[in-house]
Amino acid sequence: MAHINLLPWRTERRKQREREFFMQLGAAAVAAVLVVLVWYGWMDGRISSQNDRNTYLQGEIKQLDERITKIKDLEKVRESLLARKQIIEQLQANRSQMVHLFDELVKTIPASARLNGLKQTGDSMTLDGVAQSNASVAEYMRNIESSQWMGHADLRKTENTHGDSRLPYAFGLDVALSRPKGDDNGDGSSEGHAAPASASSTAQPAAAHDAQPAKAATVAAPAKPIATPATAAPAANGGAK
Repeated sequence: MAHINLLPWRTERRKQREREFFMQLGAAAVAAVLVVLVWYGWMDGRISSQNDRNTYLQGEIKQLDERITKIKDLEKVRESLLARKQIIEQLQANRSQMVHLFDELVKTIPASARLNGLKQTGDSMTLDGVAQSNASVAEYMRNIESSQWMGHADLRKTENTHGDSRLPYAFGLDVALSRPKGDDNGDGSSEGHAAPASASSTAQPAAAHDAQPAKAATVAAPAKPIATPATAAPAANGGAK
């Protein structure tokens, strides 16, 4: 005999599907919340890690800035030391220039002129003085230009002050300094050492030349006959006979 179900099974099945749907919807909502929480925690971790990196980089940048500041200070010290080194080398190269200049000033100034002051600035020198006439000033300029340690001389001023009856003309000169070609170090040491050697070399032949006549004189001296009493007596007897 066949069994016939007359209960509302479609309604129950619909309700069961609705329950399953809401359960799946709730599970999906819970899963979404979990995913959001996990994503939020992961992003928070990355942000904190990036903040730590930024803090580390800022510390390193600060240290680099301090090092750059120190390097700049060291570069300034280096530049100052190099400037001092160049000044010392320049002074070392020109250590004897002033001595030669004073020597040349004494040699070049004529008797009818006198210096009142001089000033050196780099490779130029300013001379102020008085002279007997303009011809004395012109002679002084010619002497300066013929010097090895001084070059071209420019006449800055010349005027008759009527102050001194012997030296009434006041003059001013601008002189360009120069250096001899053979004097590289500015001390002239090579010439000073070469002179004694040449003097000694010339002195030796002279001594040798003087020594030869001396030897000849000593050798020729025994050739002179010496009168002895034994030989003088027969001569006297022969004379008596």
